[in-house]
Amino acid sequence: VEVVESGGKAVQTGGSLRLSCVVSGGIFDDYNLGWYRQGPGTQREAVATIRSGGSTMYSDSVKGRFVISRDNAKETAYLQMYNLRPRDTGVYYCRAGTGQYSLGGREYEYWGQGTQVTVSS
Repeated sequence: VEVVESGGKAVQTGGSLRLSCVVSGGIFDDYNLGWYRQGPGTQREAVATIRSGGSTMYSDSVKGRFVISRDNAKETAYLQMYNLRPRDTGVYYCRAGTGQYSLGGREYEYWGQGTQVTVSS
């Protein structure tokens, strides 16, 4: 399974971006997908998730500004970001959870290498 993110770039405050995440291999429809980010000097945090059935969740910091979606036919997840702020700066990672769990209760998962988003004031 390969996870590849794209779409990150430098934008100004108030700008918009759309990130893409292509997941190759496995059964895409079964994946629980998520976008995470890691800013300078911070830990990786969850931004938005979309389960295989389509339900979504957002962190409070992006609710109302970001929209996560998926196109199963294209095996791609998206993160549409509006009204970007400097604190949105970071490396954005895509995670694909298989929906299968180990005996320890941890979901098997795949991660991409990340795409850089920089928001300047």
